[in-house]
Amino acid sequence: MVHDQKRLPARFYQNQSGKEPVREWLLALEHEEDRKIVGADIKTVEFGWPIGMPTCRSLSGGLWEVRSDLSGKRIARVLFCEVRGQIHSFIKKTKTAPKKELDIARARQKEVEQ
Repeated sequence: MVHDQKRLPARFYQNQSGKEPVREWLLALEHEEDRKIVGADIKTVEFGWPIGMPTCRSLSGGLWEVRSDLSGKRIARVLFCEVRGQIHSFIKKTKTAPKKELDIARARQKEVEQ
């Protein structure tokens, strides 16, 4: 079934100074194909929500990850919370999310839920 409206519109997290670190991260990806892959996976979540594996997985506490397979056997994860579609992202190089990145995502989640 094709949805013509976003079910969960994604908005990039914006800090108090107006910077959008997620958008900056995405635009800084070295390969255009990688940017397209991540964008397509975010779009899949936006139009198909709720959606599960292999594209999206719950990390608990209202935090989710969009899972993207990039060129060169690399992976990327875009973390987001359902409140207003705010997201945080990073390149994940290990099976588990680094504590530092999860801490950043949880702090941003608290900020956008207020």
